Amino acid sequence: MLKSWISVVSVALTLSLSSFMQSAVAGNLPDFTELAEKHGQEVVNISVTQVVHNAGTGAMPFPGMPDDEDIPEFFKRFGIPGMPGMPGQGGQGGQDGGQDYKSQSLGSGFIISADGYILTNAHVVNEADEVLVKLSDKREFKAKIIGADKRTDVALIKIEATNLPKATIGDPAALKVGEWVAAIGSPFGLENTMTAGIVSAKGRALPQENFVPFIQTDVAINPGNSGGPLYNLRGEVVGINSQIYSRSGGSMGLSFSIPIDVAIDVSNQLKASGKITRGWLGVAIQELTKELAESFGMKNNNGALIANVEKNGPADKGNLEAGDVITKFDGKLITSSNDLPRAVGATKPGKVVPVEIVRKGAVKTLKVGVGEMPNDPNDAAPAAKPAPKMEANKIGLTLKDLTPPQKKKLNGKNGLLVAESTGAAAQAGIRRGDVILGLNNSETQSVETFNKQINAVPAGKTIAVLVQRGESTLYVPIKITK
Repeated sequence: MLKSWISVVSVALTLSLSSFMQSAVAGNLPDFTELAEKHGQEVVNISVTQVVHNAGTGAMPFPGMPDDEDIPEFFKRFGIPGMPGMPGQGGQGGQDGGQDYKSQSLGSGFIISADGYILTNAHVVNEADEVLVKLSDKREFKAKIIGADKRTDVALIKIEATNLPKATIGDPAALKVGEWVAAIGSPFGLENTMTAGIVSAKGRALPQENFVPFIQTDVAINPGNSGGPLYNLRGEVVGINSQIYSRSGGSMGLSFSIPIDVAIDVSNQLKASGKITRGWLGVAIQELTKELAESFGMKNNNGALIANVEKNGPADKGNLEAGDVITKFDGKLITSSNDLPRAVGATKPGKVVPVEIVRKGAVKTLKVGVGEMPNDPNDAAPAAKPAPKMEANKIGLTLKDLTPPQKKKLNGKNGLLVAESTGAAAQAGIRRGDVILGLNNSETQSVETFNKQINAVPAGKTIAVLVQRGESTLYVPIKITK
């Protein structure tokens, strides 16, 4: 009886496997052959040459090479740097020669108009002295850089050619997590290579990339794929492959693409004027954690917390303050700090918009005129020198009032210089040389006043300390202990 039952199960499993294989062959799994045949000709190989000035320091400069392997995980942009022509590889000069040499790198791109406009990544063509485009039919053209935007990592280049096969632009908003996608590019210089996978997540925020809601996929992306297209199964471009998350520099199943609607908007501005215009508030923001929300008396941690307001900037003129939590901008919900830069950046400079905030537990709506984002960030202020050692307060901070010259560097703000940081403050990340600007929603007045405020907070409660380091400001949550 047992043998008979095992036999029945075995037959059932065999039939099930056979049905699965027949289903796969019948086309229930995606077939990428048509996509490769029809759209591979839209993808180009980009070779960049840059003349590097070697100062003869004894070190071999390898711009763009992967970071130190001791760093366990990091994001990488992935052109192929260090091609032949580098020092020690047949190039001009050597490690100590102090001579100029040519650095070559490879990337990918795709044609968006029949008259030769091509999209790629800004980091592929950044500081290039010569850009060479190779088509799928082996023709080669020198390209002109129309413009590049480092903030979104999008560049527009142009070759003098006509009747070129152009890509069909898709709708990234229609993408669904789990949907099949494919990439075509030149990994390690192997032209017109296709890899496939699924959409792993949408609207992904990456460090230092505030203006792009990245598409995350598990498509195999490697050095040389940079700037190439990401296709949906209909053969429409939905993104530009831009970054990977890797321990080794190679694919680990975590790749990130710029949504094509973001890239097209950037390319249209670059084509029209050669530059990008974005809205700007003049605030430094941070994520509102559960602990910080508690310290500000909020019931949830939705919104973007303002850590600093630039003096005479649009936010300052609109009466926004450090400690405000922006929950709506021009009618758009701001659920996290990543939402605000995208909403502000997409707003036309000069427009006056309603900004809903939570200030000291009360909801307010302010009218704020949006400015135009400066092209270059301001230089960082010099670090303040530590003060002589004094007595540490309840959270482990030894503080000193700022001198008039130090206040001048902070545009006249009051602040307290951190001479030493120990205990709870050090554990929270505050260190010597930082400047304390405020506590919860209050500005600092003096060391004595600050310490009295700290002493008044009961054990178990969380405070939010506003810290400035260089030109960056951040609220740091610290839990008061006995």
